[in-house]
Amino acid sequence: MTEARAGSSAGTAIVGGRVVPVEGEPVAGGAVLLRDGKIAAVEGPGFQVPSGAEVVDATGKWVLPGFIDAHAHAGVYEEGEGWAGEDVNERTDPVTAQVRVLDAINPAEQGLRDAITGGVLAVNVNPGSANPIGGQTAAIKCWGRTVDEMVLREPAGLKSALGENPKRVYGERKETPATRLGTAALIRGAFVAALNYQAKLAAAADGTGERVVERDLKLEALGRVLRQEIPWRQHCHRADDIATAMRLAREFGYDLVIDHGTEAHLLADQIAAAAVPVVIGPLFTSRSKVELRNRSLANPGKLAAAGVTIAITTDHPVVPIHFLIHQATLAVKEGLDPQAALRAVTINPARIIGCADRIGSLSAGKDADVVIWSGDPLDVMSRAERAYVNGREVYRYDYGRREGVFAEP
Repeated sequence: MTEARAGSSAGTAIVGGRVVPVEGEPVAGGAVLLRDGKIAAVEGPGFQVPSGAEVVDATGKWVLPGFIDAHAHAGVYEEGEGWAGEDVNERTDPVTAQVRVLDAINPAEQGLRDAITGGVLAVNVNPGSANPIGGQTAAIKCWGRTVDEMVLREPAGLKSALGENPKRVYGERKETPATRLGTAALIRGAFVAALNYQAKLAAAADGTGERVVERDLKLEALGRVLRQEIPWRQHCHRADDIATAMRLAREFGYDLVIDHGTEAHLLADQIAAAAVPVVIGPLFTSRSKVELRNRSLANPGKLAAAGVTIAITTDHPVVPIHFLIHQATLAVKEGLDPQAALRAVTINPARIIGCADRIGSLSAGKDADVVIWSGDPLDVMSRAERAYVNGREVYRYDYGRREGVFAEP
């Protein structure tokens, strides 16, 4: 492939495969019609291909929506670049709500291409967990020349961290926060400042306060969380940190997403009752620190069985992003329902990042982000053979060369 293929003006019809729409029953011998960057139709056997449409024979293969990693650092933690490619943590201040990960994403980063080889066509790029408040996330597609044309939603959340990382980073400097209680206090203080800022803006608007309020980008970002425009993406592993995350959310009334959730299964009933989703993972790591001691591939199944909405994450580059589906496969081996596993890398993360109207399942009107697999993606021997982004073929596996071939962005 030397250029992206858009198919004919009549569209591209992927026919004859096992179509797995995710929201709906699989269709044997089904068809998916891609036209003008969207999914135009999802049909069963006997679909009449429009005249002039490019036909792709998927007989014996599986057709699925592109997978989604709802928590990764692809594009800002560049593969093999060392410090020059590390733009994930602005460690100079414990509160950096004003920074936007969008400004640091390199669309040519190898991790984004690796993602596509594993069927991952979208990712929510997060700042890191060095700071109690780390910055604004961005949901992007994994293909494009500039990050601006790849954006699905920005900001898609505001990253925060509890637990070991912020207390280690700032504790080593003898600065606040050096403890869990210091981290929680700092987060509370930031939200109180944001509430005060909103009150000043309201007073200026109704004429009861100062006519001009100096802009504060940190407090503006926090205000979006308080107004429930974007979720609070809370890094936390241990059960006590998860309880703190839920306590803070109750105090300030924002929408919470638990990231990592290593011990979330210990509070599964409370998390389910509060309708808080958990983006669980990475699952292929050693127990490299205390708060990971209860890491287990069985935990996603325990959470799903308790009624918790889960998505599975690689936390790339902690686990290479193209191994996302393999984590789901081994979670199935340890008790996760296979259908729940597929939802955990498709429609669930799409909803968590606020993009389910565009991606996460195969249905008419959604973006034509589709992957043809050689077989069941939960079988480790299956591979992503073709990938379409906005209806354009951007990747194809070449069996003769034993490597993937990409189109030009």
